[in-house]
Amino acid sequence: MWYRHLLTVGLIFFFFSCAKKKEQFTVRYQPITESVYASAVVKSKHQYQVYSKVNGLLEQLFVAEGDLVNKGTPLFRVSNPSVQLNADNAQIAADYAAMSMNKEKLAEAKSAIGMAKLTLENDRLLMERQRDLWRQQIGSRIELEQRELAYQKSKTAFDAANYKYAELQKQLAFAAKQAKKNLEISTAIAGDYVAISQYKGKVYQILIDAGETVTTQTLVAVIGDAEKFELELEVDEYDIAKIRIGQKMVLQLDSYKDSVFNAQVSSIIPIMNERSKTFTIHADFIQQPSILYPNVTAEANIIIAQKDSALIIPRIYLIDGQFVLMQNKEKRKVTIGLKDYEQVEILQGLKPGEIILKPEQ
Repeated sequence: MWYRHLLTVGLIFFFFSCAKKKEQFTVRYQPITESVYASAVVKSKHQYQVYSKVNGLLEQLFVAEGDLVNKGTPLFRVSNPSVQLNADNAQIAADYAAMSMNKEKLAEAKSAIGMAKLTLENDRLLMERQRDLWRQQIGSRIELEQRELAYQKSKTAFDAANYKYAELQKQLAFAAKQAKKNLEISTAIAGDYVAISQYKGKVYQILIDAGETVTTQTLVAVIGDAEKFELELEVDEYDIAKIRIGQKMVLQLDSYKDSVFNAQVSSIIPIMNERSKTFTIHADFIQQPSILYPNVTAEANIIIAQKDSALIIPRIYLIDGQFVLMQNKEKRKVTIGLKDYEQVEILQGLKPGEIILKPEQ
């Protein structure tokens, strides 16, 4: 039985030795790609939310979900009787204030100028006649002064009539313009009660029914391009400095689990969302799926840099981000370059073929 005991001890020693043996990796050249992860949502091109511009009752919907619309297509109408009444009142006021409706006032003022002019001319003639008599020493000084005073009063009255006519013209012109502008405003407000499409596209969603009350805060519909889609991605603030317009990305859509698609960064919104600590970027599909819907989610890896041949080691073999453990247990400092989720490029400190040990976790 002694040999069985010896065999058991040997097996225990063998397994213990194997368990103690460290994993190792041979440094070698391989392709490597550094990328930044981002969560994404599919959006229709020019996708936007339609709100009512005014408060009122949703009187009629002109479109249904799935309908194709052109720019300027009526979407829905909101009713509010007081707005139409205001528009009617503005029309009445504009008609009343129109210059053509005030010809009588202008004619009356013009007639007053004519009468003042006749009086002025008559008083001028009487004054001149009295002066001629005074030069002939006929009449009194008081009579001459009375004629001169009458002439001055007539002249003042004539000037006043002219001023009154000019002022009336200005007042009527201002009132007409003001009434016309008020009419335009009332008409524009009344026009806001019919919402129109801002782009050619598809009605993806209608959120309320006819007969419901709407306000300027009420979301009525969602509209976007019927064929072209884009990606809206959220990038962590620690990675945003690496993102550039034109960078490629690979992504996987939740509705196409077995497929990988390519896209390209098209724009970067230059402000951080303080709540999520992320930046929003947009990307265009390089190859778009044949069937796609807004709000489909995706995961993307934005390619920052890549090399076809780089000296690499697994990231788990890196100690404190700058050391590796050599086969002889020596701790050696290295300089790293590109990184992906599993590998890291070594720029200095190691050579191809060298063996490094996996550090204890």
